[in-house]
Amino acid sequence: MKNEQVAHLLNNIADLLELKNENQFKIRAYHEAARRIESLPEDIAAAAREDRLKEIHGVGESIAEKVQEYLQTGKSSYFDELAKSVAPGMAEIMGIPGVGAKKAQLFFRELGISTLDQLEDAAKSHRLCNLPGVHEKTEENVLLGIHRVRQASSRLLLGTALPAAEEVVGLLRSHEQILKVEVCGSIRRMKETIGDIDILASSNEPDAAIDAFAALPVVRLVLARGPTKASILTHSDLQMDLRVVPPESYGAALQYFTGSKDHNIQVRALAEHQGLKVNEYGVFRVKTKERVAGEDEEGVYRAIGLEWIPPELRERAGEIEAAASGRLPKLVELEDIKGDLHAHTKWSDGSDSLEDMAQAARERGYEYLVISDHSVSMGFIKGLTVERIEEQRRRIRLLNAKTSGFRILTGIEVNIRSDGTLDYDDEVVSRFDLVTASIHSGFAQSREKLTQRMIAAAENPHVDVIGHPTGRLIGKREPYDVDLEAVMKVAARTGVALEINSQPDRLDLRDSDARLAKRLGVTVAIDSDSHTTGQFAFMRYGVATARRGWIEKKDVLNALSLQELQKRPRKRGALAKAA
Repeated sequence: MKNEQVAHLLNNIADLLELKNENQFKIRAYHEAARRIESLPEDIAAAAREDRLKEIHGVGESIAEKVQEYLQTGKSSYFDELAKSVAPGMAEIMGIPGVGAKKAQLFFRELGISTLDQLEDAAKSHRLCNLPGVHEKTEENVLLGIHRVRQASSRLLLGTALPAAEEVVGLLRSHEQILKVEVCGSIRRMKETIGDIDILASSNEPDAAIDAFAALPVVRLVLARGPTKASILTHSDLQMDLRVVPPESYGAALQYFTGSKDHNIQVRALAEHQGLKVNEYGVFRVKTKERVAGEDEEGVYRAIGLEWIPPELRERAGEIEAAASGRLPKLVELEDIKGDLHAHTKWSDGSDSLEDMAQAARERGYEYLVISDHSVSMGFIKGLTVERIEEQRRRIRLLNAKTSGFRILTGIEVNIRSDGTLDYDDEVVSRFDLVTASIHSGFAQSREKLTQRMIAAAENPHVDVIGHPTGRLIGKREPYDVDLEAVMKVAARTGVALEINSQPDRLDLRDSDARLAKRLGVTVAIDSDSHTTGQFAFMRYGVATARRGWIEKKDVLNALSLQELQKRPRKRGALAKAA
């Protein structure tokens, strides 16, 4: 969590510098340092203690000093000085999608706007469109952006909430008075964003369990405390709530507090038809008040005639009916993933070397890794020229010659141009082991245009996977307007897989899209889109999203072994074996 806090600080500094019209190289330096630190595979605090901050690419002496101060004091005097020099709220306004520093300055200079409320009022009253370069569509986008920012500020990404909650659960498990403990609520259901962080524990001594929770090293402040419930605020400004129940009620409470609300309503209704009552204390016969289940979740579901339902499915989307008739899917597991089809290295915009990425993938137990650096048309990224493609391919052959039991496959994340063609000609693209095609520009095109671009890629005989198919960034950028069902129907016909991108701020395809893909017979590829070795761990979020979409192992391209992947039917013949 320290890495995220430091990166957030550096990005805020860069934003303030941009508001002040500072040197662009200086601004980019702070953004780059933030990106490197956020993706650092170790704790930034450890690097600071060992005086290794300047060894991090992009972190010079000046930035290292500011990071060291923040880690030691929790504050940045430089940031405070910058913040005092601009109008309050300006950085927040600049963060609205589509606004940026120049428009924020324009709004402040011409209309005196320095808060989100003022900006919202100006957009609603159409005062913005009187300014140069601002149109009614701009006002619509500003209002939509304000709504997204406010919505996002009240919820956490799963990738932020889950590791923090797991850290607390791990600490509580070591306490002798706590018998069982688990994260529940929407985190346990692995929703893409989280409202509350809820933790459930069982203990015969609830006071001792509450004491242990309140005394954890992550606690900055105890917000509330009672005999069986407590709320804390962590040093990362995350609120967590603990509830303690007796062992005989733990399974019932876990089921109840996992939710969802709609799922639980259906469970209770089913129980009532059988003369039973289900609540957080157990399962009881209505007439005799006899407890028939409650110690474990399996018993709760069994008591009302259901198979145990995986938490990811508990959304009242047909899971009750499937459990009653024995038709629950055998959901894909993280252990089913045999390789990663989408990873970047220093050859484009990654932070780690080809060798380090391959080693990290191998250490995760993968059989293969597809190196998918970017193609050439993204001007802000060093993409691969044809010459560099050949150079990288030679390097991969040398590495594979030294390795057994693991293969690096040659891949590319190639851009889908505005006319649906790819960055390279057919001869170049056909020589990759696996091709991922993605849209990285032209998001504002019409629905028809975007759909045709993606369909053209799905029909291209050299494309294997469509990357992050809706282009969304959770809380920052809405999915672009594409007819995904039309794309999926073409993908089902041509054999192209659609990606579930595991980056926590993407999770694209989302869960509902993944379920549609399964219904239409489309294969999915669950990829990490790693830009550092540490991001391979993001695969768990993609798998969770797939599980929420009822995806099974047989639906996943990279659940195939290397041998199966090489032998699978393809539009352009068998997968080229890595030399």
